[in-house]
Amino acid sequence: MKVDVLAIGAHPDDVELSCSGSLILLAREGKKIGMLDLTRGELGTRGTPEIRIKEAEDSAKVLGVSVRENLSMADGFFRNDKDHQLKVVQAIRNFQPEIIICNAISDRHPDHGKGSGLISTSVFLAGLAKVKTQKDGNDQLPWKTKVVYHYIQDRYIKPDFVIDVSEVWEQRMESVKAYKSQFYDPQSKEPETAISTKEFLDFLASRAAEFGRQIGVKYAEGFTVERTPGVRSLFDLI
Repeated sequence: MKVDVLAIGAHPDDVELSCSGSLILLAREGKKIGMLDLTRGELGTRGTPEIRIKEAEDSAKVLGVSVRENLSMADGFFRNDKDHQLKVVQAIRNFQPEIIICNAISDRHPDHGKGSGLISTSVFLAGLAKVKTQKDGNDQLPWKTKVVYHYIQDRYIKPDFVIDVSEVWEQRMESVKAYKSQFYDPQSKEPETAISTKEFLDFLASRAAEFGRQIGVKYAEGFTVERTPGVRSLFDLI
């Protein structure tokens, strides 16, 4: 299935926590959105891999994406090597996205920066004719993604641009809260983690408000770029 935008995360919920508002807006515009999780998040303290997969499916419905897949790489132990690169190359060639959005270039969780590097490398390799991959027994053609953007996660990174997500903030947070095993639930008997407190949800709102303030709106999501973006008019930047 060809998509317009492919959003990739090292773990289920990475995308929701960082850029789900932007995906909702794109889906409302009629863009076809795909999501790709590298791992099942099986090293997470709370919940199980099976629960996370079900929560990811529930969240995808909230976001209105066209397709979501999981590559089942080893949480915490995947690498930016040939075997993993070829798995991502196969997925990129299958989805043929114009835009890829992926993990922060550096973050508290080592999988985030590692995932970022893996995706960037694989995007380049996916465009090379001599890198061979197959899907369902058929040779895949090379695919050149036009641009890669990186969302911002736990650690603050100065964004290269931000997107106003104020009008979809509640829906965005509904997609996050679909991960009931991971985030704040006063009735939960699971051990508390850095992301399971009410304060973490407050942090998400504060970070979005911080980015929003930079452009005079209530909430925004921030992104960094790999190459300088271009516009046709100064008025495109208003």
